[in-house]
Formats: sequence, structure tokens, C-alpha cells
Amino acid sequence: MARHKNKEESWLSFNERVLQEAEDKSVPLIERLRFLGIYSNNRDEFFRVRIAGLRRLVNLKKKELKTLTQKPEATLKTLQKIVVKQEARFQKTYAKIISELEKEKIHILSDTQIKEEHIPYLNHLFKNEIRPQLVPIMLGNQIDFPWLKDRVSYLAFHLSGVKHKAQFALIELPSKKIGRFFELPSVEDKKYLILLDDIVRFFAPQIFQIFDFKNFDAYSIKVTRDAELDLDDDISKSIIDKLSKSIKNRTTGDPVRFVHDKKISKPLLNYILQRIDFDQSSYVISTGRYHNYRDFMRFPSLGKTKLLHQKQNPIPHKYLEGQKSYLNTIEKKDILLYYPYHDFSYLINLLREAAIDPEVTKIKINLYRVAENSMIVNTLINAVRNGKEVLAVIELKARFDEEANIEWSEKLQEEGVRVIFGVQGLKVHAKLILIEKKKKRTPIRYAHIGTGNFNEKTAHIYTDISLLTAHKGITSEVERVFDFFENPYKVKRYSHLFVSPFTTRRKFLSLIDNEIRNAQKGREAYIILKVNNLVDKELIEKLYEASDFGVKIKLIVRGMCGIIASQKKLSEQISAISIIDKFLEHTRIAIFCNNKNELQFISSADWMARNLDNRVEVTVPIYDSKIKKLLKKITEIQLSDNVKARIIDKDFTNKYKKQTGKAIRSQNQVYQYLIENYTS
Repeated sequence: MARHKNKEESWLSFNERVLQEAEDKSVPLIERLRFLGIYSNNRDEFFRVRIAGLRRLVNLKKKELKTLTQKPEATLKTLQKIVVKQEARFQKTYAKIISELEKEKIHILSDTQIKEEHIPYLNHLFKNEIRPQLVPIMLGNQIDFPWLKDRVSYLAFHLSGVKHKAQFALIELPSKKIGRFFELPSVEDKKYLILLDDIVRFFAPQIFQIFDFKNFDAYSIKVTRDAELDLDDDISKSIIDKLSKSIKNRTTGDPVRFVHDKKISKPLLNYILQRIDFDQSSYVISTGRYHNYRDFMRFPSLGKTKLLHQKQNPIPHKYLEGQKSYLNTIEKKDILLYYPYHDFSYLINLLREAAIDPEVTKIKINLYRVAENSMIVNTLINAVRNGKEVLAVIELKARFDEEANIEWSEKLQEEGVRVIFGVQGLKVHAKLILIEKKKKRTPIRYAHIGTGNFNEKTAHIYTDISLLTAHKGITSEVERVFDFFENPYKVKRYSHLFVSPFTTRRKFLSLIDNEIRNAQKGREAYIILKVNNLVDKELIEKLYEASDFGVKIKLIVRGMCGIIASQKKLSEQISAISIIDKFLEHTRIAIFCNNKNELQFISSADWMARNLDNRVEVTVPIYDSKIKKLLKKITEIQLSDNVKARIIDKDFTNKYKKQTGKAIRSQNQVYQYLIENYTS
């Protein structure tokens, strides 16, 4: 029997759970559409990264594939079958949601359904906003075929109906510039929307008016390309030069998927496939009329609050709300922020205080992903202008955020922030801030160690934890991590923090071994682990060993889970669930019984080889008894979820946990618990 689940299949199983949210009739209608957008965005990334990676493996020599448990060709075939099944569910779900929207008097019109009342509005819109952005290309063998960009929607036209030969044309839909959805004037209390795709279809006769064609058949097409960055080893080039070149190369990466409208004419389809030289027939995917459903993540609210999740106001923090100085508060006690239940502005306000406090001398931070208009970055710039020494460690290789991070690094450097780009060969994924002030000439440090990015936008939809502390042992070790960024060849020692790639794996293995020893002595032994992904084989095997000795292990894994839970003679003491709900569960928490003297940790690291061995990650122990009580209660509520929790089993069934007794939807329950027990 296999001991580890295929991680790509597990990833698709996670995305199926996202699709389940779109199928769930208890989820508000517009939110269901947005879940379709999330699902589609996830699937695009799956092809860009995981399918592309497997295709690269196919091209390796057989000798180099001996370490793989399954040939990549076989894996690709298995994944393709799953993708096709999920696509059928996706299209069926989309059709149902559209039908249900119509019952709510919301209509998404195609080009053939446009009403007379909408023509004046559309004429003005097309003439002034859309047509200036369109670049129609007439296709012919005498010219080079245009390069199809990654994840961009195109309309391919089959123009016919005159005496001379039919022609093909191509138009890139400029949805990034002008949007995908347009609200039309209401008619008889009904709301109408139309997609950019169908506006272009409707005005095709005007676009091609110099010709005498009678038929303007338009079909959506899309290419997904390999997103891997190839960085050369030319030491004469800066990391920014290398990345800038690689980002440009990403847009011209090898195609890994070609998606088209299933109604496309055969001559047009064959022509395009021949001209783009795409021969991966298994990944030429016939689907519906529209592509790039990821745009549906931004589907307009239309003023229909009942079709959206009920808004939850952030909870005033018990120890920070109303305080004049956050730094003074943190000096007295450790503080836990739990987003989005707490407002991310607390962290921004902490940095703002540090930026103007005359006693603060230094601010150090590492940035992985930040918001488009980042208040964090603006605060760092303000700190420099107030005479603070500011160091920003920017990870330029944050996947799909490389270009934005290059721009931020240049802006910060222009303003006088000292910027360094992490450590060669290691991706910096830790979530650290260090603030240093001199209070009556005595230096005091304050540290932030968290599970999520310094991104005020995602902090509204991701659950993440920030620990704010002035603990001398922890803050001195955070300082050592920053020193490592500047002097990577110096060996550091850590007594409190677990730091990848040095100690995290060893420390977690040791903690599991400790539970095994306690179980052998007849003591209570348990492990509670909450992560995004659990696929590291060594740690999985150690958990199997712990289960074999009677250690009770409860797992909450949002994404990929390579462990096979609840199997006789393998993992009888292991249970695993995944929670998918309105917020994306992003926290990483580990709790060990430790002979009834619990050890608790929060971490930036998932249990994956890359996080343990190839990145800089930081795990911090929780020492404050009140915070430990809070974290334990949060995990207990999540483990008891019987509304949004799915069981992770060996067959990827994604069955919901059975409801016995009271319905517990953990995200709502946690919110209520915090209001009742941790409100200012």
C-alpha cells in the first residue's frame, strides 16, 4: 500500500474543495461566482507551475528519474482525467449560478441578448472606451503569427459570407485595462451585465467594416505558459537584471495548455494550433464560451448585500485599542493579532508609531508580498524621512510578485531605505519585523513574527497570526536572523526560534520524538498541527511512527496533504480535515502535549521540503499563558467544525464531516469567541 499521496492529485483535491464552495447553495450567490474565480485562478497556476514542472521532468533522462515514485507521463495522464472531470463540474455549476442570478433579477447578457434600451449606452461605451484599446490582427500565412500571451483572453474570428476566401482574425481582450464586466442600464427593475467579450462580439461588424463579410463568428481562446523562472549564473549581472530578464522570458515560456470554445470552427482551430506549434494534444482543452474566469473574483456586488457574505467588523483588540503607545504595551506583555478578526491597521499603526517615535533608532523588516498601494512601504519611507535607520530584506523571487517587488525595492532605495535581496540560494519567506529604540540609553527591541505577508489587502481575506513581543531572548534571535541576511556565512545559534534551513526540520522531529517517548511511558501524548501543506516525506513518516506508538495526531491541512490518515496499521491515531470557507485559512500552528506542559508554536513554514530546507522560515514559541489558551481554543473550535470541514482521506473524496448535534462553522464561531472573550 502506498504511504504517501501524490501531491499534484492532492492539490487538485484542494481545488475541488474550492469548487464545492461554488456548488454550495448555502453560500451567497455572488460569493459562489467569486469562488469560481478563485478555482479558475488556482487551476491556471496549477498548469503554469505543476503541469509545466512535470512536462519538464518528461524531458529529463531516464537516469535522472529513478528517484521518482511514479513516471511523470503517468502522473500527467491521471491529472488530465481529474481536470476534465472538474471542468465539467465547473461549467455545470456556472450555468446553475447564472440561472439562480436570473431569479434574483440579475441577467448576464450575451451579444445576442442585448436589448434596444442598451444600444445607446453600448455605442458610447464602445466608441469611447473599448474600441481605442482594440488591436485586430488579420491572420494569414504570409505574416508571423502573433505571440499569444499567458493567461490573456483572445477572440479568434472566422470571417465569412462573401465571394472571396474566408479569413481569420485575432483580438486580444483588454480586460486588465478597462475591466471585464459592464453594468448596463436597468430595465423594469432588472439589473443587466455584459462581459467585454460579448461587447466585442456585438460590434464585430464595425471592427471589420472595411470588409464585406456577413458572418463574424468569434470564439474564445487562451494559452497557459510555463511560469518557471530560469536564472542564469552570470555573476556579472545583478539579481534585478537576471529577474527582469526572466520575468520577460516567463511571458514567452513554452505553452502547457491551449483552451478553446468547444464551438470553434475546425479550420480555425487547426490553423491556430499549427501556427503556434502546439502538439500537446492532451492539453488542448475544449470548454465553454468564456475563459479567464479568474476575473469573476472581482464580480461586482451590484448593491445586492443579501447575495454577499455578511460583513464582519474587525474586533477591537483587548490590549491595543485606545492605547497611546503600542510599543509600551508590547514591552509589558506579548500581543497576538489574528487577522481578519483583528484589523491589520494595528500593525500599520505600530510601524507608524515607530516611524515618528524619537527614541526609535532602527526598523528592520522582510517583505515577501505587499499590497499594490502598500501602506507598509509608505510607513518605512516615512521612518527614513524621520531619521530612522531602515533595512528592508526584499524577496525578489516571490512567485508572480517578482516584478512588483523589483519596483518596490527601487522605490525604497530611492527614498534612502537600505535594501538587500535575501540570501543567495535561499528564498526568504519569514515574516519578521524588528524595532529598536533607546530608552534612557538602554536599547530595547520589539519583534513581530507572523504566519502571513505584510499585505493589508490579503489580510482582509486570509486568516493569519502576528506575535508582537519584547521578549529579550526572542528579539535577540530575530536580530540574528537579520544579521544572517547581511552576513550569510556566519553560523548562528538559536535557543527560542526554529530557523529554516538550519533547525526547523530537526526541532519538529525532536518534538514528535518527545511525544513518542511520553506515549511509550503511558503518558498522555498528542499533536495538533495546522498548516497549508503537509507533504514532507520524512515528517510524514515520523508522524506515522508516532501514531504507531499511540500518539493522537489531529491535522488541519488546507491544501496539499501527502499523509494517508486513519488507516489500519499505518495511521490509526491520525485524523485530518481541511476547512474551506469565506476566509482563506493561512495560519500555521503546532501544539505538542509535552507531558501536559503544552508547547505551542506559530510559523511561516509549511511542512514541505522547500520550506524546511530551501527557504529562510521562522517558527516562534508561544510563552504567554493567555495567548496559549487562545490558540488552543481556536484550534479546538476548528477541529470541531462540522459545516465547512472536509475529511482528508486516501481517495480524495472531500466528504464533509457529519453533523452530530450543534452545527459548528468555525470561522463564525471563532469570531464570536473573540468578541465574547477578547474585546476591549
